[in-house]
Amino acid sequence: MYKVVPVIIEETKNIYYLSPDDLDLKVNDYVIFNDGNGLQYGRVIKNIYEEKKDNLNLPLNKVIKVMTEDDFSQIRENKEIAARALMDAKKISKKLKLDMNFVDSYFTFDKNQLIFSFLSDNRVDFRELAKKLAQKYKTRIELRQIGVRDKAKKIGGIGPCGLFLCCNTFLTDFNSVSINMAKNQFLALNPSKINGMCGRLLCCLGYENETYTELKKNMPRIGMMADTSMGMGKVVDVDVFKKTYKIDLKEKGIIEFSRDKENVSSK
Repeated sequence: MYKVVPVIIEETKNIYYLSPDDLDLKVNDYVIFNDGNGLQYGRVIKNIYEEKKDNLNLPLNKVIKVMTEDDFSQIRENKEIAARALMDAKKISKKLKLDMNFVDSYFTFDKNQLIFSFLSDNRVDFRELAKKLAQKYKTRIELRQIGVRDKAKKIGGIGPCGLFLCCNTFLTDFNSVSINMAKNQFLALNPSKINGMCGRLLCCLGYENETYTELKKNMPRIGMMADTSMGMGKVVDVDVFKKTYKIDLKEKGIIEFSRDKENVSSK
């Protein structure tokens, strides 16, 4: 078993599982650590706990120290310079006629790397831009082309449910979401209803998909012909929560049946 403390980098929402070493850390402590590319800073999101070796990517990076007031001052200075660098990147890219829509920029804690995120519909040759930025800011430049879902994760907003976006608050990875999930949950395939602020399918479509799949077992499908104790008819409605379905028996009208009381066979 290894002692682990999860730390989130708030600019990227990436979570790192670190070794606390001998530090006494608690939730909402801000710490500095090395991720292999330079010094990073992040916030502890869970108290120290023990984890099995098989569940970890070893060796664990170590927390170097808890942040001090001087460290916070350094971060504020870094953010001011990164903001100016973002303005410069926009101006230079425009002069170079590059199709780049910049989202944000930030330094690693030690200013060893200056990272820019941008959107573009095409592949961009930004080598000249990176060269000019490196010459001015005397550090390693990284330009990351991201997608619209990544942009939503960075910027945040309010979802159709009225809550803050899942990707901006607690989701750390984007799982695959398909239109079949919406169909599986009997949702109207209206883009304004099933798409998020990013324009892609709502991440939350995946939350209850397995539950719907389980509830629909042994239930007839809408549109199928079913043989019941009252005759043959077409399934026109299914309620997986009540475990009922409605069948159009023509002359007898639409009759509701319970799955627990009536077993139908498809034809």
